[in-house]
Order: sequence, then C-alpha cells, then structure tokens
Amino acid sequence: VQLVESGGGLVQPGGSLRLSCAASGFTFSSYGMSWYRWYRQAPGNERELVASIFSTSGLTNYADSVKGRFTISRDNAKNTVYLQMNSLKPEDTAVYYCNAQLGANNYWGQGTQVTVSS
Repeated sequence: VQLVESGGGLVQPGGSLRLSCAASGFTFSSYGMSWYRWYRQAPGNERELVASIFSTSGLTNYADSVKGRFTISRDNAKNTVYLQMNSLKPEDTAVYYCNAQLGANNYWGQGTQVTVSS
C-alpha cells in the first residue's frame, strides 16, 4: 500500500489549493468500510486531524479550525482522496499528510508542504 500526496505549495492568504492523495496497492472498492483522513503538522506542533471521509457513505468530519473552508472528497474510480482548501490563512501552514485506515492497519503518505504567506 502506498499513498502519495501532491498539490502543496506557496499561496497567499485568501488563496486556494487542492491536495491530492493517490493510493496504490489496493483499491477503494476492496476495502468497503474505511476512513481516509488528512492530517497536518506545523513546526513545533503535534500532528492534528484536519478532515475525514468514510469510504462508503461519504460521511465527512472536519476540525473546527477548517470548517467552511476545507472540503474532503474521494474519487473511487481514480483511487484518490482530495482536500480542497479555500480562504487559506497563515496558520494553515504545515506539512499535510494523507492517511488511510484499512481494517486494523494505518497507512501514511510522505506529506506535502503547504505555506500560506504574503
């Protein structure tokens, strides 16, 4: 199982980015009941959960700090999870990690840097 994030970069406050997490080694349809999550970690801070999506129902959850600004989604045909980030703030600056909870196993991507600065 491999998760590869992309889409990070430098953006001005108020801007938008879309992160992608491409999964390989399994297919979303092969794990019917799974959680896919985005976490982030800023320097000196603990890793925090940003958004979650349940594979079958599409149920989503968000951290209070990103509600109304971020949207998590998945494309089962592409085996990809996305995080659309709008109205970005400097405090959103962090390394963003994709996570897949497949049964009893947890898998992580390598992370992608998001920097929000003018």
